[in-house]
Amino acid sequence: MNRRWLCAAVALAGPWVADPVLAAGNAWLEAGRAAARETRAQQDVPGPARNVILFLGDGMGITTVTAARILEGQRRGESGEENVLAFESFPYTAFSKVYSTDSQTPESAGTMTAIVTGAKTSSAVLSVDETVRRGDFEAAAGHALATILEQAEQHGLATGIVTTATVTHATPGATYAHSPDRDWENDARLSDAARAAGFPDIARQLLEFPHGDGIEVVLGGGRASFRPAGAVDPEYPAQKGARLDGRDLSEEWTKRRPRSAYVWSREQLDAIDPAATDHLLGLFEVSYMQFETDRPRDSAGEPSLSQMTAKAIDLLARAPHGFFLMVEAGRIDHGHHAGNAYRALGETIELSNAVRVALAKTDPKQTLVVVTADHGHVFTFGGYAKRGNDILGKVVQAKENEGGGPAGPARDATGLPYTTLGYLNGPGYTGASAEQAEGPKHFPHRGAGYRAATKGRPDLGAVDTTAQSYLQEATVPLPSETHSGEDVPVYATGPGAELFRGVREQNYLYHAMVEALGWNAAPSQPAR
Repeated sequence: MNRRWLCAAVALAGPWVADPVLAAGNAWLEAGRAAARETRAQQDVPGPARNVILFLGDGMGITTVTAARILEGQRRGESGEENVLAFESFPYTAFSKVYSTDSQTPESAGTMTAIVTGAKTSSAVLSVDETVRRGDFEAAAGHALATILEQAEQHGLATGIVTTATVTHATPGATYAHSPDRDWENDARLSDAARAAGFPDIARQLLEFPHGDGIEVVLGGGRASFRPAGAVDPEYPAQKGARLDGRDLSEEWTKRRPRSAYVWSREQLDAIDPAATDHLLGLFEVSYMQFETDRPRDSAGEPSLSQMTAKAIDLLARAPHGFFLMVEAGRIDHGHHAGNAYRALGETIELSNAVRVALAKTDPKQTLVVVTADHGHVFTFGGYAKRGNDILGKVVQAKENEGGGPAGPARDATGLPYTTLGYLNGPGYTGASAEQAEGPKHFPHRGAGYRAATKGRPDLGAVDTTAQSYLQEATVPLPSETHSGEDVPVYATGPGAELFRGVREQNYLYHAMVEALGWNAAPSQPAR
């Protein structure tokens, strides 16, 4: 470069060189510096952990977390981008690799088995090793994997399960059951051969759990799997139990151990006295619990995820040697399968509320809290929307940007508007609403609003894309949106939280929790 031009360039650059004095008063710089100093001052909490709470957002990938964060802030009247969900302030984060031994893109049974047993396995089986093929009940008994919940009972800890899915669903089921098929939630779902051989279905394995003094708290949905066929449901008289063996497992729960209780409504749950109850079973729906969005309309009243979490901790905190609690926001997954971001994000926000409740009710020096997901979804976020744009709305650009578009409503190459959020595949191919498929009680998570593919995109100009039953557009038409295979986030705080760093295999999470608890014994095979 010519010396004269070099000197001129230096002179021009001079005023733009960063100056610490000039930086004073810049909110971004000040906030960043304060955050760095706060992080540096954080000290690892000495272990071992007395309690472990594992929060599982079923299907909660990074895009879900980001969109839920913004939506929560916008519901408070803020722009949303600066908001922080309860677990996003945790001092340690990691990513876990979610593939199963036979699947690049996994499902919940195999992934949760990895998280709670320390070993990856194949798809659709619960807490058995990868040699067990789906439906092979004869192989299951010899290849069961011990779970952290079973071992917690063996170590004298109290244990609990909270979920908005059925308590026999893949995620909760993996913590206590050993089954070659995740769908065997009750005996009516067993294969004929398994039923004839007396193989225990998942609900029965929950009741007959043999470790320690039994699971102390189980709260969620799934009454039908516990009640005999023909038994009238207490909330929905037109619906009946599902069991073929004639057993009422909810009644057996109260008879099996002293100071046990069974409840099926929020009012009954609220009336439970933790000091007078050692074992609590709560089944608040025939099948899945309501989405948080729809829960206020439930006729009998059912508790939220955060309310169930609070009650579970109230009971478990009385244990002299600590506790292990798994809390699942199971219907994030169902909202995504339906292509319905509104409900999926609402469930994620409620998971954050439950985490906040748990933090308030436990001692941070004694309790390791881990928040993660079993897998993600093909959920997308893009389009150069302006700051504070409604996260559920159509893209509005603030000014000409990288996309080359002018300020105002964004348009695609054919002149049609589009939304910030969408899906790679699913039932929203035509931009449909799910209202016609919603039904009187449950928003279905498979096939909702699905219609035959049409040519071209729909015109969303007059469509309210922020409506609770709107299905975000999908590129590939499918009756049900699919999982994704990318890594999922892990957030941790409390004693042992420093173990959750880096990119890890999903089964590592079990080993990190065991290490945080200070258990030295190698995992044992569960007695069956």
